[in-house]
Amino acid sequence: MNLLLLGGLLILMAVAYTLGLKRSKTLAGSSRNSSQLHSRPGYYATLVALWCGVPALLVLILWSFFEPIVTRHIVEQALPAHVVATLQGAQWDALLERLKNIATGYGVADQPEAYELKAAAALKSVLTIAPLAKLAVVFAIAAAGLSYALRKIVPQLRARNIVEKFLKIVLALCSGVAVLTTLGIVLSMFSEALHFFKFVNPATFFFGTEWSPGFSANGQATGGYGLLPLLWGTLMISFIAMLVAVPVGLMAAIYMAEYATPRFRNFAKPVLEILAGIPTIVYGVFALLVVGPLLHYLGSLVGVNINATSALTAGLVMGIMIIPFISSLSDDIIIQVPRSLRDGSLGLGATKSETIKNVVLPAALPGIMGAFLLAVSRAIGETMIVVLAAGNSPLLHGNPFAAVSTITVTIVNQLTGDTDFGSPQALVAFALGLTLFVITLGLNVIALIIVRKYREQYE
Repeated sequence: MNLLLLGGLLILMAVAYTLGLKRSKTLAGSSRNSSQLHSRPGYYATLVALWCGVPALLVLILWSFFEPIVTRHIVEQALPAHVVATLQGAQWDALLERLKNIATGYGVADQPEAYELKAAAALKSVLTIAPLAKLAVVFAIAAAGLSYALRKIVPQLRARNIVEKFLKIVLALCSGVAVLTTLGIVLSMFSEALHFFKFVNPATFFFGTEWSPGFSANGQATGGYGLLPLLWGTLMISFIAMLVAVPVGLMAAIYMAEYATPRFRNFAKPVLEILAGIPTIVYGVFALLVVGPLLHYLGSLVGVNINATSALTAGLVMGIMIIPFISSLSDDIIIQVPRSLRDGSLGLGATKSETIKNVVLPAALPGIMGAFLLAVSRAIGETMIVVLAAGNSPLLHGNPFAAVSTITVTIVNQLTGDTDFGSPQALVAFALGLTLFVITLGLNVIALIIVRKYREQYE
């Protein structure tokens, strides 16, 4: 029903825009000088459409929010007091679904009670009247807004200022939603992490070298909850990934920015960026089925034992995945270096390669470093590749050919299965998530500081 109302509002707004455009052009044509209109006709038409749609949309949102509350109150009034007192959470949802089946004629498996029939009748009246009332109220408000806006259109109306102010408010609200969403995620992780630290000492968590989580029957944490093996595995895989992605991505960016013809660049850059659009689960399956067995086979040829699931397997595939991040960002940064710097170096007798090495790259270095740090953040937060290709061995060792475990793998493991959500084994995922968030946030802040501090301003 709500989708149909939204579709109807959009159609009505389109009609309102057309009427507003016609009205403004009529005013412009009836004036001796059409320049007497304060704004272009399109602004007047947009203002009419906004007056038609926005108030009705707000009413629809408020109605949809309060409708379940009112419905529940009406149904509760039809139920006996002793039944209402026993309803909690899922029980109420189950009863409401049962009453809907009775009211709509689908029926139930057993014979309904008398009070259920009475409540179902009340619910049926609500389900019958509410949609029609919503439809009438929403479109009445839309029509009233349309009529009001058409009467308000006069040549002196500052329609452009009003529309632009409305757009600024919408943009500010969207920014606020993004900020509040991030804040909500952080606060939820922080609160659950504090709950976890009631079971486990923070010093044991941040500086422990053993990871074997568990809890006893009375809810007490047992085993080891040390973060260092997971952090070391995460950093090891990220380091291997950067060893692959940085040289390949940077060299690709230099070639496309400095050597490639426009035709080849227009073809190669989108093809390279396709790698960024491949789902990470595909990379994980590729690492598990192809790269891991291949590395194990190559290692056996030279007498080196390389596990099919290892830090090396996950790092190599993750490095391939983040090549587009480095190459695309670095390419955009290198192109921004002014042509005058290149011409000056070439004019002094330097070769093209010397110009790139001694002029272009130093000028673009802050932005390139920022791209590297952003790529590291992407590698640290990767999940599906390491879940499938890194193994699950939370041990503190420096062998890249062996299986390791990472923070993201552990979060997946701790939040899957039948583990009690209030137990330390589940709550530890929030502490790990908060740690990962702080690490990536720190890398992003460092990248911004480097870019802003050492960025060159060119005319």
